[in-house]
Amino acid sequence: MSKKIVLAYSGGLDTSIILKWLQENYNAEVIAYTSDVGQELDKKKIIRNAKKLGVKKIIINDLKNTFVKDYVFPMIRGHAIYEGFYLLGTSIARPLIAKDQIKVAKKYKAFAVSHGSTGKGNDQVRFELGYHYFGPKIKVIAPWRIWKLKSRTDLIKYAKKHGIPIPKDKKGAPPFSVDDNLFHTSTEGKVLENPKNSAPEFIFQRTTSPEKAPNKPMYVTINFKNSDPIGLNGKKLSPAKLLEKLNQLAGKNGIGRVDLVENRFIGIKSRGVYETPGGTLLLNAHRAIESVTLDKETMHKKDLIMSRYAELIYNGYWYSKERIKLQKIVDLKRNTVNGSVKLKLYKGNISIQSRVTKSGAYSMKKVSFEENKTFNKSNVERFINFHKNKLR
Repeated sequence: MSKKIVLAYSGGLDTSIILKWLQENYNAEVIAYTSDVGQELDKKKIIRNAKKLGVKKIIINDLKNTFVKDYVFPMIRGHAIYEGFYLLGTSIARPLIAKDQIKVAKKYKAFAVSHGSTGKGNDQVRFELGYHYFGPKIKVIAPWRIWKLKSRTDLIKYAKKHGIPIPKDKKGAPPFSVDDNLFHTSTEGKVLENPKNSAPEFIFQRTTSPEKAPNKPMYVTINFKNSDPIGLNGKKLSPAKLLEKLNQLAGKNGIGRVDLVENRFIGIKSRGVYETPGGTLLLNAHRAIESVTLDKETMHKKDLIMSRYAELIYNGYWYSKERIKLQKIVDLKRNTVNGSVKLKLYKGNISIQSRVTKSGAYSMKKVSFEENKTFNKSNVERFINFHKNKLR
């Protein structure tokens, strides 16, 4: 019985080279594994390229709904933003891919799994923490950390030698490093590496520039149940469909662009451009629905833990006890977060139009400026005096 390796395979140049390299160096059967988390996916190309390299088993698993329901939505409930701007689009997909890849490895009794993450990035950490969590005895092969291919030129030479097709744009300069899934698209490298350069318009893939966005606003109502979005404009949708529709709407209106320099887990600073159109709408709408359904203490407790929660996701600790413990705090009173939020989208901006809920957390009576008997003002004086003493 031949030894088997399960490779996270995209069908592109880099993972095709890795596939060939694994066959050469490990004398093993390579199983090509692709998880569909909503990235641009050319299934025919994946199958064609893997078959050319003699791969017998090609697995493409559709994980879109699982990705949105069990990974994106819990993260939205936690309002997770890393370093003030990053909505964690790449970070949140890796744990699921790793989990599913190990499942495949166990099914086919593979001795190892492999990925195409580079030696300088965060993804190698995220993948390998996930692999370790679900398959601690399965060997991990990370070619970028061990092979002798040092540059793009080396890769091209290797590809030519083994008859691996090279896309035209990859012959010269290295391409932009792009990662995409249903939640976001990230672009790094090339002209973006120097933070003084502004991002060229052509790199944006799922958002129109605000200047070119429609001159009339668009409106969308997001319906929430138990703190999760369940429909748009009163129409129920699956998690993946809902996010897809929000992506289109927000993208058209130039919403969801972020240009940032972030601190990677392994200690390097890196500059990237991220597009998270639908996710930006969800985050704004979720905060709005919580504002009329959750009490102050619960909301503030969530805000206090958010940066740690976001950092754990960024660092690949999705399956850690600490993240799971924080998720319990995030979800403390999620059953009270029900209702709908109407948003106005216009040229890169989001305005909250209305918040509708049956929750009693927001009291019209108490908040009214008309004189009323539901709020005792003499208590306020005692409250202030108490805090005056605490101040000293």
